[in-house]
Amino acid sequence: MTEITDDLPARLLHEEHAGWRALCEGRGGEYYYRVMTRDAVMLVPGRVLDRGTILASLEGVPPWDSYEIHDPRVVRLPGGGGILFYRALARRGGTAHDIRMSTTYVRQDGGWAIAAHQQTPV
Repeated sequence: MTEITDDLPARLLHEEHAGWRALCEGRGGEYYYRVMTRDAVMLVPGRVLDRGTILASLEGVPPWDSYEIHDPRVVRLPGGGGILFYRALARRGGTAHDIRMSTTYVRQDGGWAIAAHQQTPV
C-alpha cells in the first residue's frame, strides 16, 4: 500500500477507508486476507474471533451500501503503529448501523497490517 503522507492519523484513516471500500464492493474477504497479521483478532460483542473465523465470516455476506467515519482519533504505539478509534455509521440492506470501532495497525513488510479490530454496536 502506498503511503500518501507522513502523518500517522491520515495514513491510518486512509487504510480504514480502503477496508470499508472493499466491504462496499464485495471484496472484503480478499482485502482482509492481504492486510491482517497471521495472528489477527476481532472483538465483537460476546466473542473474540481469530483470523480464520474473521475471513470465513466475510464469505458470502452482502456488501455494505454506504459508510461514514466520524470522530477519528489515533493513539500512537511504540514501533510506529497506532490504534484508530472512530464512530461508523453504515447501511446495509436498508438497515442503519451505529458502531464504535477501533483498529490496531502495525508496520509489516513495508506496509500496514491489521493486528486487532473491535466493534461495539450502539
